[in-house]
Amino acid sequence: MNRILIAAGVALVLVCGCCGLIVFLGVTDASACAPATAGSVTVRTDELHDVGQWRADPQVRNAATIVATGQHLSVPARGWVIAVATAMQESSLTNTPGGDRDSVGLFQQRPSQGWGTREQLLDPVYAATAFYRKLLTIHGWEQMPLTQAAQAVQRSAYPDAYAKWEHDAERVVAEVTGTASIDEIPGGSLANCDMMSGTPSASGWVQPVPGGIVSPYGQRDGRLHAGDDLAAKRYDVIVAAAVGTVSYAACDHSTGNCDVDGSPSTPGCGWYVDIDNGGGIATRYCHMVRRPDVTAGQHVEAGQRIGLVGTSGHSSGPHLHFEVHHDVECPGAGRRCKLSNANSQDPQLFMSAHGAPLGAKS
Repeated sequence: MNRILIAAGVALVLVCGCCGLIVFLGVTDASACAPATAGSVTVRTDELHDVGQWRADPQVRNAATIVATGQHLSVPARGWVIAVATAMQESSLTNTPGGDRDSVGLFQQRPSQGWGTREQLLDPVYAATAFYRKLLTIHGWEQMPLTQAAQAVQRSAYPDAYAKWEHDAERVVAEVTGTASIDEIPGGSLANCDMMSGTPSASGWVQPVPGGIVSPYGQRDGRLHAGDDLAAKRYDVIVAAAVGTVSYAACDHSTGNCDVDGSPSTPGCGWYVDIDNGGGIATRYCHMVRRPDVTAGQHVEAGQRIGLVGTSGHSSGPHLHFEVHHDVECPGAGRRCKLSNANSQDPQLFMSAHGAPLGAKS
């Protein structure tokens, strides 16, 4: 088995060359939010598996080459995700001999734009190296939304197209490093694990983020603000406020493009999640920075990560808009719960009554 060892954190990796076994020690459960710490991760270039639509050979294998090249260049793991997502958009992770105009290779780089010769760009290692070297010249790329960082390198005619591959890229990078999720790869995720809420109350409820209320439930400019806006930073982890089933997890279609920051003039919730918490209660979580980490129909526990704070949709800056609804009709079987202003209630009053007052970290 071909393996490349990356020194990156506290978790130890034991690689058995004769049996092909990797043992991870001291790794946080994949359902939690594991902070980036020092350890070792192995990049695999064979014995790979399909990941969703991405075939083990050649697509995931090409991704392994991209990741291994980034490791060789000492690029942080977040860069591997950006590079793999870019190649997904540009070439479907296929080393394409031709494309638009003179574009070639995994990243569809163009000889006429100074990326290298056609022969060089058809070498996946050379193409990935060229991508990473350009990425490393972009100031602050590590904290940029993926689509912004990728566009700064590629200068595509479709600058927002890269974002839709972020989750797929994270899954593929996890596969080629033999980890359960991107959170187990030090520096691979932008999730801010330092600002996670505490443990659920005796009644089973927990604050979705620990920040205080910055805009409360109630009338605003002649209309109902049907939730509480909670203080949070971009990439802070949002957790489910109680056990339940995800009713909806997607982009608010009225928003338009959820992969870019919204504004006070942008309509809708942006990326958001609705959870059926049972007993006619449902909760809503708006303005996520990217596609939620959960999917419709998925069971979630109280305190389980469901997404990251952002400012998509009708938003003037990063925060979480949190709603609680009662007497909600949830048809089930993949159908969305019917949340409305009419069945909303003050989240602060509800959460206080259930032992999890907003803004008070337990």
